[in-house]
Amino acid sequence: MVSLKNQINLIPEEELQKTTSGKIILWVLTTFRTIVIVTELVVMSAFLSRFWLDAQNADLQEKIEENKNIILDFSQFESEFRSTQKKLEYFRDLSDKSKAADTSINSVISSLPENVFLSSLSFMDSSLEIAGSTPSEKSIQQFLVNLGTDNLFENISLIDMRTDQFAPDLLNFRLSAVDTMPK
Repeated sequence: MVSLKNQINLIPEEELQKTTSGKIILWVLTTFRTIVIVTELVVMSAFLSRFWLDAQNADLQEKIEENKNIILDFSQFESEFRSTQKKLEYFRDLSDKSKAADTSINSVISSLPENVFLSSLSFMDSSLEIAGSTPSEKSIQQFLVNLGTDNLFENISLIDMRTDQFAPDLLNFRLSAVDTMPK
């Protein structure tokens, strides 16, 4: 014989199937049971995936640290490289200005009359100042005309002309001109 203690059922299915409210209760119980099982599966998969995600995170941290060290190692090289680039750019600019100055100097020298002697030649941006001495005023005038015909200079003007105090037969002069060559 089977004892009644083992046979107690709080929700008898046969009687619930017959009524509408019983069908609803059975449907709700079945649905909630399914929801609980799905939730447990999601929680378990999240718990198990945590181990995989922790391993991924550790690998990524190691890679970040390696790349950080590589960047730090190359930062000194990069700063030296940029410094060298700036120096080369500065040298190129000076070289270009030097070529323009060479052209201007060659033009001034080719424009000199025979008895004109230069004592200084100064470049400031695009302006040029020439100082020299000569025994005659006609030589200074010829020098001005020669510089003007070269088309390398514009606004050529005589700034100063005086008798040399140590050699009275010489005239000291200063000219200014604007160099039309781009620097």
